[in-house]
Amino acid sequence: MRLCRFTSPEFPEPRAAILEGDVLHVLPGDIHNAAGLGPRSPQVTARVPLATARLLAPVEPSKVVGVGLNYRAHAQEMGKALPDVPRLFIKPSTAVIGPGDVIVRPPESQRVDHEGELGVVIGKRARKLTAENALSYVLGYTCANDVTARDLQIADVQFTRGKGFDTFCPLGPWVETELDPNALKVELRVNGQTRQSGSTADMVHSVVQLLVFITGIMTLLPGDVIATGTPAGVGPLLPGDRVEVEIQGIGVLQNRVE
Repeated sequence: MRLCRFTSPEFPEPRAAILEGDVLHVLPGDIHNAAGLGPRSPQVTARVPLATARLLAPVEPSKVVGVGLNYRAHAQEMGKALPDVPRLFIKPSTAVIGPGDVIVRPPESQRVDHEGELGVVIGKRARKLTAENALSYVLGYTCANDVTARDLQIADVQFTRGKGFDTFCPLGPWVETELDPNALKVELRVNGQTRQSGSTADMVHSVVQLLVFITGIMTLLPGDVIATGTPAGVGPLLPGDRVEVEIQGIGVLQNRVE
């Protein structure tokens, strides 16, 4: 099932919906109330053509937890050893934008990079999960772009400024609830040319391992997102670029750059 948020002429305020084909089936609450519902549910009383809607970021996270150097090939291209434990950082909620929104390159940076990633969307309050129950706390999966001011990240050593600018966390276009995250193709294109192509099978730490590790440190809330790391091939974004993150079984997240 594909869950999304949108606005339209009929619904100028953000609403949640189930996307089936090219029709949005409007939900009575947010996407976390979709359990047990479906497009044919009697609670779904409105339908909106996708063509008339504007998709938003599918969730409004309290935080996005990023994972550095979580693909073997990416660690190699960066000249870094594989981390023994997940290397975490936080992207603020104010960095989140949706499909079709604009990534704004800040004047403080001369090198803004793309990082296409699988996003894990949390479905219910999660603390101290185990390998046995971790996936039951996942609502689904989405595409993410961990946009990074690389020069500032290197200059600062730590990641907050380089990862935290407004518009530096595109998410979308929706949340896919029925997906095995362990061997998905992850591809990123800039102006139609492939820059990154890898598989989640190359992750150093799996989705389950990340959930267990992160929730041993902090509580994850419904709508929070884990950006699980990026394959090799990170590179610069320039004004006017069109960047697409495509993940097998989910879809394509597209944004332009200013």
